Amino acid sequence: KTIEFTGALHATVVKQVRLKNPSSKTLMYNAILVGRDADDFSLPRGNTVTVAPKRQTNINVEFTSRFLRPAEAVLLLISKCVGGINGATLTFSLKSEVKHIEPADILKCKSPCYEL
Repeated sequence: KTIEFTGALHATVVKQVRLKNPSSKTLMYNAILVGRDADDFSLPRGNTVTVAPKRQTNINVEFTSRFLRPAEAVLLLISKCVGGINGATLTFSLKSEVKHIEPADILKCKSPCYEL
């Protein structure tokens, strides 16, 4: 599955990934961001995710654009063994697109058009 982050240059965009646990045992995941632009993505709540039995939880993924080119990374959720049960390893493709640019500041300058 691909998660798309769209926004202005230098803006922070937050997306949520919902994890559901249909089993009767607790699932625990270690979240890792890998790829060319992994440093531009972050997991503000930390890298460990716990999903209680028969429950669901959301993982926040933040992206702050630094460049006009699209950024790409992969979110890996690797299951930790808890009580003898392992969940499946999950992967999500993260992609960004800068839709517009907000000026940081406006400078006014006066100058003659030409001089003899």
